[in-house]
Amino acid sequence: MTRWESLRNLAGWNSTKLSKPSAIFLIAVCAHSTGSTATFNEVKAAFKPSDTLILDRHGEVLHRLRTDATVRRGQWVALADISPAMRTALVLSEDKRFYEHSGVDWQAVSSAAWANLWSRKTRGASTITMQLAGLLDDDLKRGPRGRNVVQKLEQTVSAQILERNWRKDQILEAYLNLVPFKGELVGIDAMSQTLFGKAPHGLDAREAAVATALVRAPNASAAQVAQRACAVLKSLQSTGADCEALDLFTSGVLQRRAYAASAGLAPHVARSLVKASTAAARTPTIPSAIKTTLRAPLQRFAVQTLQQHLRELAGRHVEDGALVVVDNATGEILAWVGSSGEDISNAADVDGVTALRQPGSTLKPFIYAQAIAQRRITAASLLHDSGTQIHTAGGLYIPQNYDHQFKGWVSTRTALGASLNVPAVRTLAMVSPDAFHKQLVQLGLPLKESGDYYGYSLALGSAEVSLINLVNAYRALANGGRTSAPSLTPGAKPRSRNALDPRAAFIVGDILSDPLARARTFGTDSILATRFWTAVKTGTSKDMRDNWAVGWSQRYTVGVWVGNASGAPMWDVSGTTGAAPIWAAVINYLHASQPSHAPQPPVGVVPVAVQFATPGGSASDPAGKSASAPIEAARREWFLAGTQQSSFAINSGATDAQYSGASAQKGSQSTGIQIARITAPTTGTIIALDPDIPPKNQRLTLLADGTNLHWLIDGKVFAKGPSAQWPPWPGRHVVRIADAKGRVLDEVRIEVRGAGVIESGTRRR
Repeated sequence: MTRWESLRNLAGWNSTKLSKPSAIFLIAVCAHSTGSTATFNEVKAAFKPSDTLILDRHGEVLHRLRTDATVRRGQWVALADISPAMRTALVLSEDKRFYEHSGVDWQAVSSAAWANLWSRKTRGASTITMQLAGLLDDDLKRGPRGRNVVQKLEQTVSAQILERNWRKDQILEAYLNLVPFKGELVGIDAMSQTLFGKAPHGLDAREAAVATALVRAPNASAAQVAQRACAVLKSLQSTGADCEALDLFTSGVLQRRAYAASAGLAPHVARSLVKASTAAARTPTIPSAIKTTLRAPLQRFAVQTLQQHLRELAGRHVEDGALVVVDNATGEILAWVGSSGEDISNAADVDGVTALRQPGSTLKPFIYAQAIAQRRITAASLLHDSGTQIHTAGGLYIPQNYDHQFKGWVSTRTALGASLNVPAVRTLAMVSPDAFHKQLVQLGLPLKESGDYYGYSLALGSAEVSLINLVNAYRALANGGRTSAPSLTPGAKPRSRNALDPRAAFIVGDILSDPLARARTFGTDSILATRFWTAVKTGTSKDMRDNWAVGWSQRYTVGVWVGNASGAPMWDVSGTTGAAPIWAAVINYLHASQPSHAPQPPVGVVPVAVQFATPGGSASDPAGKSASAPIEAARREWFLAGTQQSSFAINSGATDAQYSGASAQKGSQSTGIQIARITAPTTGTIIALDPDIPPKNQRLTLLADGTNLHWLIDGKVFAKGPSAQWPPWPGRHVVRIADAKGRVLDEVRIEVRGAGVIESGTRRR
């Protein structure tokens, strides 16, 4: 039973005991139970915008996202923030004696009320207060045929109650925020933003006249609205009111939809937080505002910097990018830019912060950190950067450097700083892909597959990770190996845990902060150099599909990704031309007036002065027989206590197969035992013969490292020396090298397929 039916029964309309006037009186007396009893603050608090505002840590609006598709409401607007023209136009049009009456304009309402009682049509005389009472109480809302007599009486009493409890400015403010204007538009903010593309405080007289005309007739035609707007404009401007162009202006206004569903600096954050808050709530209520840890000025600068740099790279087929800034100590996310925006990207809705991409060389610091922590290498251990082939279940893995050149013997510091690929793969071979996979998972990189699945290519970033997880892993390096989940929620205190040896984290950070360590690849004056302490690493995935720069200062960790959301390769974009300039701009912005100092070494790390012998020298004879420069310049190096040594050398008998740290910390010095190996072909090589090619052009080159070598094919001596040319024939063969005494030093197994072509005088074995 509706309230109207209950009141009618109470009034006794179906009884002979009460007359109609008595019933009307009782209904009016009962009007105090309507929405008019609510206070202004209660009404304002109950107001639900159709948008959710994303706020920064200080309450500044970062983004607006529509979350209610049933109605279009903006934010509640204070009366002082509504233009005087709009306030005046509304009062002159709807309620000229608004500031004089006490809720009801008795000079106009009496005739209208009696006319309604006898079903005679009339214009009506509802005041702004009476209309507000109708908006506050569902039972008083206007029906298709208008309000009936009882509703009118209830509305009258409710208006007087409102006038006794509310101030005039509160009544006018609530009315402007609750009144429907056109279609789904409710309230002054939604109307002003949608139809005029501006905030309510900017409405001029002409715009206010059109808006006021819509209050009286929300669904009227453009011509009718323009006609009424003209009358309102004349009441506002007693002289000089120009209505000639009002028709065209009104038509344009009613067709405009300038109020986008999503607008601001953080669209991906907005969608993520709204989704999370809805999933976490027991009821489907969506908050009207969500406060975050973001900094509005930093977010604004990050967006502008990313967009500006990507515009500069437009000719290199790159249109997408993402950026994250995290506070090292708290894990609070200070900036989150998921895309370059609709003006640049064709996939602006894709969040580059959470999308999975190949990280390239940005995983290398964790390989070296793990190997150092396991005492397999030190920062000064010598690794050989040379061509190599690694046998895997899927075939041969042949890593190459970015510049397709090899540097020979280099220290771990140089190998990591200059981002050399072969030493990283060789270091991974010491650690093992499976152990490295577990280390990455500990750091918060939830890789989909196992370490054995990725194999040695994991050293060069073959797995897929997200920017936010990668940045947080680097944050662990900044925090001495401790990690915790990053957060967008102010005040959150996620539990931290140890994920990496703090001593290894310190040494890796020291390497990545060393401009001389990266000089061989990036030069001594690269974009990565800063005037304050920072540690940074770049990375580029296969075919230049992804480019990264991730690094940290004393307080912040910043990560940048650029590429294409489609996965298309970029054109001639390197680590120093793609993501690095953006990283440098942001880190310099963060430290424009804030210093950044190098971290203090943890317990268990010791500094030692080290020197390196010349190629072919030894620890006892660092100069060696040659006059060439040492492998690297003498310096002070950091070691885990117990692994330190002061001299590093490769003996004259060392070969490409020798590199330090594979078995012990003192492996940098040769044991004096000559190690020989076959460098080509490798085990598992399959050779296909072509009968149309002359046999002399189908010889297989055999190569080996070592001296006084003898080649054996299937047990028979074939040639002598470090190389030989062998005419292959079909079958499976064992290729060996032996010393002068016949001792086998190395062997490989190969297969030859195809026609049995042999030269005259060459017997098939």
